[in-house]
Amino acid sequence: MAKQRIIVDGFGGDNAPAEILKGCRMAADELGVQIILTGSAERLRAAAQENQVDISDFEIIGCPDVITMEDEATDIMRAKKESSMAVGLRALAEGRGDAFASAGNSGALVVGATLIVKRIKGIKRVAFAPLMPKSEGFFMLCDGGANNECRPEMLAQFGRMGAVYMQKVMGLKDPRVGLANVGTEAHKGGELQQAAHKLLAAQADLRFVGNVEAREIPYDAADVVVCDGFTGNMLLKMYEGVALALMDKFKGVFTKNTKNKLAAAVVYKDMKALKKQLDYNEYGGAPILGCSKPVFKVHGSAKATTLKSAIALCAKYASSNIIDEIAAAAQKPEE
Repeated sequence: MAKQRIIVDGFGGDNAPAEILKGCRMAADELGVQIILTGSAERLRAAAQENQVDISDFEIIGCPDVITMEDEATDIMRAKKESSMAVGLRALAEGRGDAFASAGNSGALVVGATLIVKRIKGIKRVAFAPLMPKSEGFFMLCDGGANNECRPEMLAQFGRMGAVYMQKVMGLKDPRVGLANVGTEAHKGGELQQAAHKLLAAQADLRFVGNVEAREIPYDAADVVVCDGFTGNMLLKMYEGVALALMDKFKGVFTKNTKNKLAAAVVYKDMKALKKQLDYNEYGGAPILGCSKPVFKVHGSAKATTLKSAIALCAKYASSNIIDEIAAAAQKPEE
């Protein structure tokens, strides 16, 4: 069986290129994937030598530019069309790889994924779909920030795409889909939520559990939480912030005095496990669902292990028939 070919933006993210190279090396060694890097070949090789990372078996598609976090999203199609991100997306669209991963500018990645790789026929918008920890395992948030304004049929498609991904890639047998709302009753929310509720409920082969309130999301309310991108990004950032604040509080308590430090030593392993469970980096990043080929947004602050996890999901995504299933579902007439 041929190796999965994963194209990686060599200069995307806060810790590029060093951590990107380390993560790619780990993925190639442990996952058996073929790595294709995009970016300045000279700078990539210099960084590899400096960090003692062997990239001799990696293909490099050379290009001069880098999209920064300060660049406009549309620059990927204009001023920065020769950037490592744009070139990587074009390589994916041309069939030079099976999936593309970048820790770079999220807005630019969405624009590039939509205009270069293109959407699946029938899909109205692509969506960020990050995995987040909950009391039992994890859930998908869809949309996590790609579309600030949505129509009801878009949310219905987000629910379908999320369910297929959770089943095929994450191994959940019958994922539950919930709609983020201000109450659990069907009539709650604005016009968008009420109309989306009807469309989601009408999909007989979708396990729709109705509306879910924000406070119930961490308590295993659903496996896929559907919302517009504005709401989703607010939920995502609040979730991350609360987790970090809680861990800081725990640290303050356990370092307060000698007695507490002794107690910390007793529960150190348990607290370390809890920190790992709450760390979104454990899940690698977020697929951009709805693209005609697999595109993955890696966390901007990704270290090597995070990138390796993202590449593992990319490979699994590419080897599944998710895109075909989503395409088939998109062709069905709306209820």
